[in-house]
Amino acid sequence: MTKLFSPLVIRSITLKNRIVVSPMCQYSAVDGFTNDWHLVHLGSRAVGGAGLVFTEATAVTHEGRISPQDLGLWKDEHIDGFKRITQFIEQQGAVPGIQLAHAGRKSSMTSPWMGNKLIAEADGGWQTVAPSAVPFADDYSHPVALTIEGIQRIVTAFKDAAKRALKAGFKVIEIHGAHGYLVNEFMSPLSNDRTDEYGGSFENRCRFLMEVIDAVKSEWPDTLPLFLRISASDWVDGGWTVDDSVKLALILKEQGVDVMDCSSGGVVSYAKIAAKPNYQVPFAEAVRKAGIMTGAVGIITTPEQAEEILQNEQADLIFMARELLRDPYFPLRAARELEYEDMPWPPQYERAKRKK
Repeated sequence: MTKLFSPLVIRSITLKNRIVVSPMCQYSAVDGFTNDWHLVHLGSRAVGGAGLVFTEATAVTHEGRISPQDLGLWKDEHIDGFKRITQFIEQQGAVPGIQLAHAGRKSSMTSPWMGNKLIAEADGGWQTVAPSAVPFADDYSHPVALTIEGIQRIVTAFKDAAKRALKAGFKVIEIHGAHGYLVNEFMSPLSNDRTDEYGGSFENRCRFLMEVIDAVKSEWPDTLPLFLRISASDWVDGGWTVDDSVKLALILKEQGVDVMDCSSGGVVSYAKIAAKPNYQVPFAEAVRKAGIMTGAVGIITTPEQAEEILQNEQADLIFMARELLRDPYFPLRAARELEYEDMPWPPQYERAKRKK
Protein backbone atom coordinates (compact mmCIF):
# COMPACT_ATOMS: atom_id res chain seq x y z
CA MET A 1 0.00 0.00 0.00
CA THR A 2 1.47 3.32 -1.03
CA LYS A 3 1.38 5.89 1.75
CA LEU A 4 1.13 8.79 -0.69
CA PHE A 5 -2.32 7.55 -1.66
CA SER A 6 -3.54 6.56 1.77
CA PRO A 7 -6.31 8.71 3.24
CA LEU A 8 -5.70 11.10 6.13
CA VAL A 9 -8.39 12.13 8.60
CA ILE A 10 -8.04 15.58 10.16
CA ARG A 11 -10.96 16.45 12.43
CA SER A 12 -14.10 15.86 10.31
CA ILE A 13 -12.28 16.02 6.98
CA THR A 14 -10.86 13.03 5.13
CA LEU A 15 -8.22 13.73 2.51
CA LYS A 16 -8.25 11.01 -0.15
CA ASN A 17 -4.45 11.19 -0.46
CA ARG A 18 -1.47 13.10 0.93
CA ILE A 19 -0.84 15.38 -2.07
CA VAL A 20 -1.52 19.05 -1.37
CA VAL A 21 -1.61 21.85 -3.93
CA SER A 22 0.54 24.43 -2.18
CA PRO A 23 -0.62 28.07 -2.19
CA MET A 24 0.84 29.72 -5.31
CA CYS A 25 0.28 33.38 -6.11
CA GLN A 26 -1.16 33.90 -9.58
CA TYR A 27 -1.15 37.72 -9.65
CA SER A 28 -4.29 37.66 -11.76
CA ALA A 29 -7.01 39.25 -9.63
CA VAL A 30 -8.61 42.69 -9.77
CA ASP A 31 -9.55 44.25 -6.42
CA GLY A 32 -9.15 40.84 -4.78
CA PHE A 33 -11.83 39.12 -6.88
CA THR A 34 -11.47 35.65 -8.35
CA ASN A 35 -11.99 35.12 -12.06
CA ASP A 36 -11.91 32.31 -14.62
CA TRP A 37 -8.13 31.98 -14.33
CA HIS A 38 -8.41 31.02 -10.66
CA LEU A 39 -11.25 28.60 -11.35
CA VAL A 40 -9.31 26.82 -14.08
CA HIS A 41 -5.96 26.92 -12.26
CA LEU A 42 -7.31 25.48 -9.00
CA GLY A 43 -9.97 23.33 -10.64
CA SER A 44 -7.54 21.58 -12.96
CA ARG A 45 -5.40 20.51 -9.99
CA ALA A 46 -8.50 19.06 -8.35
CA VAL A 47 -9.31 17.23 -11.59
CA GLY A 48 -5.71 16.02 -11.54
CA GLY A 49 -6.30 14.13 -8.32
CA ALA A 50 -4.80 16.17 -5.47
CA GLY A 51 -6.37 15.54 -2.08
CA LEU A 52 -6.26 19.14 -0.84
CA VAL A 53 -6.22 22.25 -3.02
CA PHE A 54 -5.18 25.60 -1.50
CA THR A 55 -5.81 29.02 -2.93
CA GLU A 56 -2.90 31.40 -3.15
CA ALA A 57 -2.10 33.73 -0.24
CA THR A 58 -5.40 35.59 0.14
CA ALA A 59 -5.19 39.02 1.73
CA VAL A 60 -7.30 39.79 4.79
CA THR A 61 -7.03 43.54 4.13
CA HIS A 62 -6.65 45.67 1.02
CA GLU A 63 -3.21 46.79 2.23
CA GLY A 64 -2.20 43.21 3.05
CA ARG A 65 -1.75 42.21 -0.59
CA ILE A 66 1.69 41.50 -2.00
CA SER A 67 0.62 43.08 -5.28
CA PRO A 68 -2.52 44.79 -6.60
CA GLN A 69 -3.31 41.53 -8.43
CA ASP A 70 -3.54 39.32 -5.31
CA LEU A 71 -6.71 37.58 -4.21
CA GLY A 72 -8.52 39.01 -1.21
CA LEU A 73 -11.23 38.19 1.27
CA TRP A 74 -11.58 41.52 3.04
CA LYS A 75 -15.17 42.14 1.98
CA ASP A 76 -18.34 40.11 1.63
CA GLU A 77 -18.49 40.70 -2.11
CA HIS A 78 -15.53 38.35 -2.54
CA ILE A 79 -17.44 35.35 -1.20
CA ASP A 80 -19.46 34.32 -4.25
CA GLY A 81 -16.45 34.04 -6.55
CA PHE A 82 -14.68 31.75 -4.10
CA LYS A 83 -17.85 29.70 -3.64
CA ARG A 84 -17.87 28.85 -7.34
CA ILE A 85 -14.32 27.49 -6.98
CA THR A 86 -14.87 25.53 -3.77
CA GLN A 87 -17.93 23.83 -5.22
CA PHE A 88 -16.01 22.72 -8.30
CA ILE A 89 -13.08 21.45 -6.22
CA GLU A 90 -15.40 19.38 -4.05
CA GLN A 91 -17.16 17.97 -7.09
CA GLN A 92 -13.80 16.43 -8.05
CA GLY A 93 -13.44 14.70 -4.67
CA ALA A 94 -10.82 17.15 -3.38
CA VAL A 95 -10.95 19.39 -0.30
CA PRO A 96 -10.83 23.17 -0.83
CA GLY A 97 -8.47 25.14 1.41
CA ILE A 98 -7.62 28.82 1.68
CA GLN A 99 -4.46 30.49 2.91
CA LEU A 100 -5.16 33.73 4.77
CA ALA A 101 -2.35 36.25 4.68
CA HIS A 102 -1.06 39.76 5.25
CA ALA A 103 2.09 40.72 3.37
CA GLY A 104 3.32 43.31 5.87
CA ARG A 105 6.45 45.13 4.74
CA LYS A 106 6.71 43.05 1.55
CA SER A 107 3.50 44.45 0.04
CA SER A 108 2.79 47.13 -2.59
CA MET A 109 5.00 45.38 -5.18
CA THR A 110 4.47 44.60 -8.85
CA SER A 111 4.02 41.01 -10.01
CA PRO A 112 7.19 38.99 -10.77
CA TRP A 113 6.79 39.33 -14.52
CA MET A 114 6.55 43.11 -14.05
CA GLY A 115 9.89 43.13 -12.28
CA ASN A 116 8.81 42.71 -8.63
CA LYS A 117 9.29 46.45 -8.13
CA LEU A 118 7.97 48.79 -5.48
CA ILE A 119 4.77 50.62 -6.46
CA ALA A 120 4.80 54.20 -5.24
CA GLU A 121 1.66 55.54 -3.61
CA ALA A 122 1.35 58.05 -6.44
CA ASP A 123 1.16 55.10 -8.87
CA GLY A 124 -1.48 53.15 -6.97
CA GLY A 125 0.67 51.66 -4.24
CA TRP A 126 0.08 52.04 -0.52
CA GLN A 127 1.85 52.62 2.76
CA THR A 128 3.09 49.33 4.15
CA VAL A 129 3.07 48.29 7.79
CA ALA A 130 5.27 46.00 9.85
CA PRO A 131 6.18 45.23 13.47
CA SER A 132 9.05 47.70 13.15
CA ALA A 133 9.86 50.52 10.74
CA VAL A 134 12.58 48.51 8.99
CA PRO A 135 12.37 47.74 5.24
CA PHE A 136 12.94 44.27 3.83
CA ALA A 137 15.54 45.69 1.42
CA ASP A 138 16.56 49.06 0.01
CA ASP A 139 14.30 48.70 -3.01
CA TYR A 140 11.25 47.80 -0.90
CA SER A 141 8.84 50.08 0.91
CA HIS A 142 9.80 51.71 4.18
CA PRO A 143 7.03 50.43 6.47
CA VAL A 144 5.34 52.17 9.35
CA ALA A 145 5.52 50.35 12.68
CA LEU A 146 2.09 49.12 13.69
CA THR A 147 0.42 50.65 16.72
CA ILE A 148 -1.41 48.42 19.19
CA GLU A 149 -4.66 49.58 17.61
CA GLY A 150 -3.32 48.76 14.15
CA ILE A 151 -2.35 45.28 15.30
CA GLN A 152 -5.81 44.67 16.68
CA ARG A 153 -7.44 45.83 13.45
CA ILE A 154 -5.46 43.23 11.51
CA VAL A 155 -6.27 40.51 14.05
CA THR A 156 -9.94 41.38 13.55
CA ALA A 157 -9.44 41.26 9.77
CA PHE A 158 -8.19 37.66 10.05
CA LYS A 159 -11.28 36.84 12.12
CA ASP A 160 -13.62 38.40 9.56
CA ALA A 161 -11.85 36.65 6.68
CA ALA A 162 -12.24 33.29 8.44
CA LYS A 163 -15.97 33.90 8.72
CA ARG A 164 -16.15 34.69 5.01
CA ALA A 165 -14.03 31.63 4.18
CA LEU A 166 -16.57 29.41 5.90
CA LYS A 167 -19.42 31.01 3.95
CA ALA A 168 -17.46 30.52 0.73
CA GLY A 169 -17.29 26.76 1.32
CA PHE A 170 -13.70 26.25 2.37
CA LYS A 171 -12.97 23.24 4.59
CA VAL A 172 -9.40 24.08 5.62
CA ILE A 173 -7.80 27.38 6.61
CA GLU A 174 -4.05 27.89 6.59
CA ILE A 175 -2.64 30.99 8.30
CA HIS A 176 0.38 32.28 6.41
CA GLY A 177 3.16 32.68 8.96
CA ALA A 178 6.11 32.26 6.58
CA HIS A 179 8.25 33.84 3.86
CA GLY A 180 8.78 37.20 5.53
CA TYR A 181 5.17 38.31 5.54
CA LEU A 182 3.53 39.98 8.52
CA VAL A 183 3.11 37.05 10.94
CA ASN A 184 6.67 35.91 10.17
CA GLU A 185 7.92 39.49 10.62
CA PHE A 186 6.59 39.52 14.16
CA MET A 187 8.08 36.10 14.96
CA SER A 188 11.63 36.73 13.75
CA PRO A 189 14.06 38.81 15.83
CA LEU A 190 15.61 39.92 12.52
CA SER A 191 12.51 41.96 11.62
CA ASN A 192 10.99 42.69 15.03
CA ASP A 193 12.82 45.12 17.30
CA ARG A 194 9.78 46.21 19.30
CA THR A 195 10.12 46.83 23.02
CA ASP A 196 6.45 46.40 23.96
CA GLU A 197 4.43 43.21 24.54
CA TYR A 198 4.83 42.24 20.86
CA GLY A 199 8.63 42.25 20.83
CA GLY A 200 11.69 40.95 22.60
CA SER A 201 11.09 37.50 24.06
CA PHE A 202 9.99 34.43 22.12
CA GLU A 203 6.57 34.63 23.77
CA ASN A 204 6.13 38.30 22.92
CA ARG A 205 7.22 37.86 19.30
CA CYS A 206 4.69 35.03 18.93
CA ARG A 207 1.89 37.02 20.56
CA PHE A 208 0.51 38.37 17.27
CA LEU A 209 0.36 34.84 15.82
CA MET A 210 -1.43 33.53 18.92
CA GLU A 211 -3.98 36.33 18.72
CA VAL A 212 -4.56 35.65 15.02
CA ILE A 213 -5.07 31.94 15.74
CA ASP A 214 -7.55 32.67 18.51
CA ALA A 215 -9.41 35.15 16.31
CA VAL A 216 -9.66 32.68 13.42
CA LYS A 217 -10.77 29.88 15.74
CA SER A 218 -13.55 32.09 17.12
CA GLU A 219 -15.20 31.91 13.67
CA TRP A 220 -13.84 28.58 12.42
CA PRO A 221 -15.71 25.42 13.55
CA ASP A 222 -13.86 22.94 15.76
CA THR A 223 -14.84 20.27 13.25
CA LEU A 224 -12.68 21.78 10.50
CA PRO A 225 -8.86 21.75 10.27
CA LEU A 226 -6.59 24.70 10.91
CA PHE A 227 -3.09 24.76 9.37
CA LEU A 228 -0.18 27.14 9.87
CA ARG A 229 2.60 27.71 7.35
CA ILE A 230 5.87 28.69 8.99
CA SER A 231 9.37 29.55 7.93
CA ALA A 232 10.99 26.94 10.14
CA SER A 233 14.38 28.66 9.84
CA ASP A 234 15.53 32.13 8.79
CA TRP A 235 18.84 30.62 7.58
CA VAL A 236 20.67 33.49 9.31
CA ASP A 237 22.58 33.57 12.59
CA GLY A 238 20.55 35.33 15.24
CA GLY A 239 17.27 34.61 13.48
CA TRP A 240 14.42 32.17 13.97
CA THR A 241 15.66 28.57 14.19
CA VAL A 242 14.27 25.06 13.87
CA ASP A 243 14.48 24.82 17.68
CA ASP A 244 12.12 27.80 17.85
CA SER A 245 9.79 26.01 15.45
CA VAL A 246 9.74 22.90 17.66
CA LYS A 247 9.06 25.07 20.70
CA LEU A 248 6.21 26.73 18.83
CA ALA A 249 4.81 23.35 17.78
CA LEU A 250 4.51 22.25 21.39
CA ILE A 251 2.38 25.33 22.07
CA LEU A 252 0.28 25.17 18.92
CA LYS A 253 -0.75 21.55 19.25
CA GLU A 254 -2.40 22.55 22.54
CA GLN A 255 -3.96 25.62 20.92
CA GLY A 256 -5.75 23.59 18.26
CA VAL A 257 -3.52 23.89 15.20
CA ASP A 258 -3.68 20.60 13.31
CA VAL A 259 -0.85 20.83 10.78
CA MET A 260 2.34 22.88 10.52
CA ASP A 261 3.37 23.38 6.91
CA CYS A 262 7.15 23.72 7.14
CA SER A 263 8.79 26.03 4.64
CA SER A 264 11.71 28.36 5.40
CA GLY A 265 13.40 31.69 4.71
CA GLY A 266 12.07 34.94 3.29
CA VAL A 267 12.28 37.28 6.26
CA VAL A 268 15.54 38.96 5.19
CA SER A 269 17.03 39.53 1.75
CA TYR A 270 20.57 38.41 2.63
CA ALA A 271 19.90 34.81 3.74
CA LYS A 272 21.96 32.22 1.89
CA ILE A 273 19.83 29.14 1.19
CA ALA A 274 21.26 26.10 -0.56
CA ALA A 275 18.06 24.89 -2.17
CA LYS A 276 18.04 21.29 -3.38
CA PRO A 277 15.61 18.35 -3.34
CA ASN A 278 14.36 17.61 0.19
CA TYR A 279 16.30 20.53 1.68
CA GLN A 280 13.35 21.54 3.87
CA VAL A 281 12.19 18.04 4.80
CA PRO A 282 14.33 17.93 8.00
CA PHE A 283 12.31 20.89 9.30
CA ALA A 284 9.05 18.99 8.88
CA GLU A 285 10.62 15.94 10.50
CA ALA A 286 11.89 17.86 13.54
CA VAL A 287 8.57 19.63 14.10
CA ARG A 288 6.63 16.38 13.65
CA LYS A 289 8.57 14.85 16.55
CA ALA A 290 6.95 17.47 18.79
CA GLY A 291 3.66 15.62 18.27
CA ILE A 292 1.94 17.66 15.57
CA MET A 293 1.24 16.71 11.95
CA THR A 294 3.46 18.39 9.37
CA GLY A 295 3.64 19.10 5.68
CA ALA A 296 6.89 18.80 3.73
CA VAL A 297 7.53 21.27 0.92
CA GLY A 298 10.32 22.34 -1.41
CA ILE A 299 11.65 20.76 -4.63
CA ILE A 300 9.62 17.57 -4.25
CA THR A 301 9.16 16.47 -7.83
CA THR A 302 8.83 12.67 -8.12
CA PRO A 303 6.36 10.10 -6.78
CA GLU A 304 9.20 8.04 -5.32
CA GLN A 305 10.60 11.05 -3.46
CA ALA A 306 7.21 11.92 -1.98
CA GLU A 307 6.54 8.32 -1.00
CA GLU A 308 9.92 7.99 0.71
CA ILE A 309 9.33 11.11 2.83
CA LEU A 310 6.06 9.66 4.08
CA GLN A 311 7.40 6.14 4.57
CA ASN A 312 10.27 7.55 6.63
CA GLU A 313 7.70 9.38 8.81
CA GLN A 314 9.30 12.73 8.10
CA ALA A 315 5.95 14.36 7.32
CA ASP A 316 2.23 13.57 7.00
CA LEU A 317 1.49 15.58 3.86
CA ILE A 318 3.38 16.52 0.71
CA PHE A 319 2.90 20.14 -0.41
CA MET A 320 3.74 20.61 -4.08
CA ALA A 321 3.98 23.80 -6.12
CA ARG A 322 6.16 24.04 -9.21
CA GLU A 323 5.77 20.38 -10.16
CA LEU A 324 2.00 20.84 -10.15
CA LEU A 325 2.41 23.89 -12.38
CA ARG A 326 4.34 21.70 -14.80
CA ASP A 327 1.88 18.83 -14.52
CA PRO A 328 -1.58 19.44 -13.02
CA TYR A 329 -2.21 15.70 -13.33
CA PHE A 330 0.84 14.65 -11.33
CA PRO A 331 -1.31 12.68 -8.82
CA LEU A 332 -2.81 10.53 -11.59
CA ARG A 333 0.62 9.87 -13.04
CA ALA A 334 2.13 9.23 -9.61
CA ALA A 335 -0.52 6.62 -8.80
CA ARG A 336 0.36 4.74 -11.96
CA GLU A 337 4.10 4.92 -11.29
CA LEU A 338 3.63 3.69 -7.72
CA GLU A 339 1.28 0.95 -8.99
CA TYR A 340 -1.67 2.19 -6.98
CA GLU A 341 -4.66 0.76 -8.81
CA ASP A 342 -7.52 2.39 -6.91
CA MET A 343 -6.83 6.01 -7.81
CA PRO A 344 -10.15 7.47 -9.00
CA TRP A 345 -10.08 9.25 -12.36
CA PRO A 346 -12.70 11.73 -13.53
CA PRO A 347 -15.15 9.71 -15.61
CA GLN A 348 -14.55 12.10 -18.51
CA TYR A 349 -10.88 11.02 -18.53
CA GLU A 350 -11.18 7.31 -17.74
CA ARG A 351 -10.52 6.29 -21.34
CA ALA A 352 -6.93 7.45 -20.77
CA LYS A 353 -6.42 5.54 -17.51
CA ARG A 354 -5.04 2.53 -19.31
CA LYS A 355 -2.22 3.07 -21.77
CA LYS A 356 -3.47 0.28 -24.02
